[in-house]
Amino acid sequence: MKELLLKGGRVTDPAQGLSDAALNVRLKDGRICGLEAPGTPEGRARSLDCTGLVIVPGLIDLHTHLREPGYEYKETIASGGAAAAAGGFTAVCCMANTNPVNDSGSVTEFILRQAEAAGRVRVYPIAAVTKGLRGEELAEYGELSAAGAVALSDDGHPLMDSRLMRRAMEYAAGFGLKLIDHPEEATLSAGGAMNEGAVSTRLGLPGIPAAAEEVHVARDIALAELTGLSLHLAHISTAGSVRLVAEAKARGVSVTAETAPHYLTLTEEAVIGYGTSFKINPPLRRASDVAALRAAVADGTIDCIATDHAPHSTIEKDVEFEAASMGTIGLETALPIALSLVREGLIDLARLVELLSAAPARVLSLPGGSLKVGGAGDVTVINPKAEWLVERSSLRSKSANSAFLGRQMVGRAAVTIVGGKVVHSALRGLRAEV
Repeated sequence: MKELLLKGGRVTDPAQGLSDAALNVRLKDGRICGLEAPGTPEGRARSLDCTGLVIVPGLIDLHTHLREPGYEYKETIASGGAAAAAGGFTAVCCMANTNPVNDSGSVTEFILRQAEAAGRVRVYPIAAVTKGLRGEELAEYGELSAAGAVALSDDGHPLMDSRLMRRAMEYAAGFGLKLIDHPEEATLSAGGAMNEGAVSTRLGLPGIPAAAEEVHVARDIALAELTGLSLHLAHISTAGSVRLVAEAKARGVSVTAETAPHYLTLTEEAVIGYGTSFKINPPLRRASDVAALRAAVADGTIDCIATDHAPHSTIEKDVEFEAASMGTIGLETALPIALSLVREGLIDLARLVELLSAAPARVLSLPGGSLKVGGAGDVTVINPKAEWLVERSSLRSKSANSAFLGRQMVGRAAVTIVGGKVVHSALRGLRAEV
């Protein structure tokens, strides 16, 4: 593989203590082979002028729904990979709610084969905690781990049996797998379509109380404390959940948490027009919840930002609000939304990279998350000033159910590099190699 030299950009890599450093990044044979001072001889490397651009470790999404196998009309591994690359993600972790469910080694292996054939981004399968996502019987974790699963989750299907959840945590730990739980007390959320409160009452829609999440978060933290095992909480959305996570961390409980870009920027007020792209699980919450989540992202209580990319077709979304499926796509809009937090002064660029790259790699012990010499040649080059409109024609995802459709964005991935190969380019004169 030829050498590639990224020159003239500003490097930010919190894992190495680098922030806005004037360095060239050299890649060879799929790996980072040098961080060099400007003016270092280029040699035989193909050079890419990154003047005015920011160079960071490849972004990693801990929470993606790629829908394949079984729901290819919504998304495929190939189309989801293209969307991820366009969004600056070099790796995604895909959830198990496919058809058939990823509860066996054969499904895990199929996903990995499809990802290799697509040749875009690294795909890390997250397998099911229970067989068929039914919450009744644990899946075969040894088989799943051997096949290539990196974690376990029944995401979208809350695991209500606390005894089974404890056993799952203990069993998973024996294979080096972390549990990612979907915190939702289903008896409290049943039938709900949006956040419970004054807005849901005004709209005549059944509500989902914040307590539906918080009760489950408290249960999960208690089990992590009981077992001494680590746990990751998916898509935290309420101030109460933030408080519970902060208190648990202060006690030394091994818990990490993620939130999604839409929970940092949208409130329940977005539902007033009954747009089904705003029907999400957990639902968009109150302004006070958004404020608490933003503070938690800034102070480290929330470890990661994950997209919860959930593609649905018009079949599921172009219906009345209560009948619509829950979920929004997010792979292509997560980076500009995170960059808006930087522009607002809530976080700096180093914290952004921590939230979208270094911390996700650390949470699941994945390759990447840093530009250290010898590491994987996964790099995201960001144009922080690029202006673009989120519209159907600008999206690579197979589905268009974005909560940000029609919104003007500032900032996007200029180049995405995986294993030293350019898999996405928005730069004139530079084409992707796939």
